[in-house]
Amino acid sequence: MGGARNPGASGAWPAGLQSWLVEGGGLVASSSEPRGFGFPATCPANCPAPSAMAQLPPDVEEDECLPEYRYLFCPDLLQDKVAFITGGGSGIGFRIAEIFMRHGCHTVIASRSLLRVSMAAKKLIAATGRQCLPLSMDVRAPPAIMTAVDQALKEFGKIDILINGAAGNFLCPASALSFNAFRTVVDIDTIGTFNVSRVLYEKFFRVGVLSARISPLPAAHLPPHPPVLQDHGGVIVNITATLNLRGQVLQVHAGSAKAAVDAMTRHLAVEWGPQNIRINSLAPGPISGTEGLRRLGGSPARVSTKALVSPLQRLGNKTEIAHSVLYLASPLASFVTGTMLVVDGGAWLTSPNDTKQLADFKSSSAKL
Repeated sequence: MGGARNPGASGAWPAGLQSWLVEGGGLVASSSEPRGFGFPATCPANCPAPSAMAQLPPDVEEDECLPEYRYLFCPDLLQDKVAFITGGGSGIGFRIAEIFMRHGCHTVIASRSLLRVSMAAKKLIAATGRQCLPLSMDVRAPPAIMTAVDQALKEFGKIDILINGAAGNFLCPASALSFNAFRTVVDIDTIGTFNVSRVLYEKFFRVGVLSARISPLPAAHLPPHPPVLQDHGGVIVNITATLNLRGQVLQVHAGSAKAAVDAMTRHLAVEWGPQNIRINSLAPGPISGTEGLRRLGGSPARVSTKALVSPLQRLGNKTEIAHSVLYLASPLASFVTGTMLVVDGGAWLTSPNDTKQLADFKSSSAKL
């Protein structure tokens, strides 16, 4: 029986097919002659060699831009797109903004602290040469969100991508958790995600653009019709967590809030999909250089021990999360919606649930 051939090895591609080459750090279609399994004979300067594909992407612990960056995707993957990123002034949100901007995107970074996002914007602009608008906004306040979105639309004229990254968390046993503390986390994580998504939906994603009516009949045989209103569409990525995939001590507030966001992701994907809006969740695991790991991870020894029992036996970094969000927000994921992408090195499958923490935990951290 004849098996499928590797045309790159035989030197002849079937008629009508194109080879896929790595060019400029991203995958692009090429009609040139085949050159093996995915890599051109001469790789561009910013394209990783095959052995580099297994290496970790670079990262820095602080909220600083990367001193150097090697492209794994096409540099123009998000060319001239505009992304609105809540929580974009620090941590994972900051790195998402940087990676998006390095791929041609302009960004709006929003946080309650105008000072924080203003400082972050200066760093991002200097490192990438793209535009970044810092805005002060509380995701719990719809009027403030409306004002911020109006400012962003006035500046850029559009918003293509929404990253819901604002969140609040702390460690506390359920028995010591105050009503206000639980409500605060849900207000920020769950209700805040809905608030920003709803405002952007109303103000841009669903707002149509006029286009001519398309018909197979000659224009002379058609009665006059007004232009058709087509939706702008857009992409939403909600940053959640793996807490709700199993019971987790000291995290009933955050796990419940994130579970609701994952459910919201699926509901909105179904309702808004016909209007060309894709919605997905991304659940990071333990990520180095983040406030979450510093506040929730415990001592360095404990963090190291937990990392070693995960399948990949290490922590993730912010650049790895940003690359995964880039995928979901880009045309690479054009047929992906309503799903949750877990990016944790398999940690949720194997990490132990430290119930001993309950015995000696102090409840003072629950007073928000």
